[in-house]
Amino acid sequence: MDRKKLIVLALVLLLAVALSGCAQQNQAQNTPGSAGVAGFWPGLWHGFILPVSFVASLFDHSIGIYEIHNDGNLYNLGFVLGTWLVFAVVIGGANSGPAAARRKGAKGA
Repeated sequence: MDRKKLIVLALVLLLAVALSGCAQQNQAQNTPGSAGVAGFWPGLWHGFILPVSFVASLFDHSIGIYEIHNDGNLYNLGFVLGTWLVFAVVIGGANSGPAAARRKGAKGA
């Protein structure tokens, strides 16, 4: 790795560490909201609907993509799994079907 790339990488890592110092713990965690405290299953659902929630939140500031009134690690696990499943289906679907078969056939020829 040349010197310039190493300096850029070091600056990016330094910036990431500096910005992570601004992060704080969720103060509303383990405090009930209007629907109570969200656990694993609501987290999984919020992960599934993340793409739709994100687009809607761009137009309506009252819509959030993450429930702040959650029980912590189990909600986060559900949220990440739900998000991962949605994007795995989207990306996996892009790598199958007639177009993917044509691409694979072109590479093998």
